[in-house]
Amino acid sequence: MNQLEGALAGVITPEMEQVALQEGVTPEFVRKGVAEGTIVILRNASRRNVVPIGVGQGLRTKVSASVGLYGEKAAIAVEVAKIRAAVEAGTDAIMDLSVSGDIEAMLAQTLEVTSKPVGTLPLYQALAEAGRKYGSSIHMQAEDLFDVIERHAAAGVDFLALHCGTTMRVVERAKKDGRLDPLVSYGGSHLIGWMLANRRENPLYESFDRVLAIARKYDITISFADGMRPGCLADSLDAPQVEELVVLGELVRCAREAGVQVMVKGPGHVPLNQLRATVVLEKSLCHGAPYFVFGPLVTDIAVGYDHINAAIGGALSAWAGAEFLCYVTAAEHVGIPDVDQVREGVIAARIAAHAADLARGLPVAAGWDLELSRARKELDWKRQIALSIDPERAQRLREERSGASSAGCAMCGKYCAMEIVSRYLGAPKHAC
Repeated sequence: MNQLEGALAGVITPEMEQVALQEGVTPEFVRKGVAEGTIVILRNASRRNVVPIGVGQGLRTKVSASVGLYGEKAAIAVEVAKIRAAVEAGTDAIMDLSVSGDIEAMLAQTLEVTSKPVGTLPLYQALAEAGRKYGSSIHMQAEDLFDVIERHAAAGVDFLALHCGTTMRVVERAKKDGRLDPLVSYGGSHLIGWMLANRRENPLYESFDRVLAIARKYDITISFADGMRPGCLADSLDAPQVEELVVLGELVRCAREAGVQVMVKGPGHVPLNQLRATVVLEKSLCHGAPYFVFGPLVTDIAVGYDHINAAIGGALSAWAGAEFLCYVTAAEHVGIPDVDQVREGVIAARIAAHAADLARGLPVAAGWDLELSRARKELDWKRQIALSIDPERAQRLREERSGASSAGCAMCGKYCAMEIVSRYLGAPKHAC
């Protein structure tokens, strides 16, 4: 019995109890959410070292960090260092999106070095192997793709990103619609290229029952990837994006009927005025499935600062109902992030997630801020820094700017306004 089947039967699994403890909610709350499909538990039944997490309505907004081999200079050791940095910075999950090199060895390392849930996009490895085997990824066979999906599932991957809704119908809609930036999804563009070259329907859609059988066997969550993700503001909420969401809504229903947990991955570039509408549309068309958003980026011009760009979009999207943020680094659009940029990207996404949790009224989020505020009032620098989202950076900046021995803040020094006013006001007294 898998998580969804158990939830529907009224059974509270150990994983549901674990998620409830992490979130400060009741196990019944988690079970009900899983049964309704508004919560998913990321955990492969065959993976022993994973700590399951819950993603969905009523839970803390989660953050995912992406790593992986890309290009001739990529090295497994460097990517492992990025994983460790992301985990230390507080990511909730890791996505190994390797597209070249020894992808299998990289995945084995990813699953070994972290107990966080791990996601992959099997199409990347299938395309790479087809290129080596046949001389071009265009000659990939559908069987090759399903073989990689099975291998990733058997290896212990907890959630699989799959472009199941990128159909010929959606591609034709994109052709008619005249997008400014036709395709920015790496996997989506290669899949569509394969479909057009072979004049074949997407095998992930055509043989969706095979996808479900593998996911059900290992109790893996499917993350529906969006091939028509808008890559610029001008294409946000256009017909191809919405058409694909309609297809994904149909597949969400099919997956749940087959006992498989699902979430939907969302758009890249979305202007502020369309963020809420985008989230509401996904929730409506995809029957409340958790929304895993890439960013979103709220402007096209923030090259070099897209971690900030994404934090703005992520905070507002999560406030509107998205539950999972895929981090974006400062290197987005211009290169591969280094270890420091990975760490910075995770922190930026976590700030966005926490800001949204505060706005949604989650008690655990409000309690964290309240504790820090009390420490700040009491000029308890040690506790204030320990409670900050990045204690290491906070401590370093304090030492650099004001000296660790100073009681007041860097701006006021011995004339600290907080200290003077606190002495004057003292403890609050009753009026009568």
